[in-house]
Amino acid sequence: MASTKSAARYAKALLDLSLEKGWVEAVEKDLIRFVQTVSESNDFRVFLNSPVVRADKKISIYSRVFTDFQPVTMQFLSLVTRNGREQLLPGIAEQFARQLRKHRGIVSGSIVSASPLSDQTKQDILARIAPAFEGTLSLTEAIDPSLLGGFVIRIEDKQIDASVSSKLKALRQELVK
Repeated sequence: MASTKSAARYAKALLDLSLEKGWVEAVEKDLIRFVQTVSESNDFRVFLNSPVVRADKKISIYSRVFTDFQPVTMQFLSLVTRNGREQLLPGIAEQFARQLRKHRGIVSGSIVSASPLSDQTKQDILARIAPAFEGTLSLTEAIDPSLLGGFVIRIEDKQIDASVSSKLKALRQELVK
């Protein structure tokens, strides 16, 4: 939990600076590429998390691997690495993206259904739940056949469970009483 809070603080500082200087899109693009590199390369991930490799060596490698990064992004990576917090960088990037979506007024969530939903059904669901949230809703979609029917929506700390499996579970509990 402490590492998540630290990542959020670093991300907020970077976002505030990026907004102030007008570098948001460039920094966002750099961080997306950084996370992509970390997720695609096990060697880079091991290197990033290695306590044996000195900070100055890591910073040198960053400048060789990410030659097209903005100077502010490179300075930020260097700062975090010099502070011995480089293992937080993927989490910082995730927090940056989350805070940027919030700044842009985008509310992210997910909708899980038993089978693929039609575009009309998705629009109807969004139209019903949108008034409960400030901003534009952006939902990722997933399929889970164990729901049997219906859907489950998770947005921020809220959940709407309109699945058949949850209705059956509630009915079973009522019958057992």
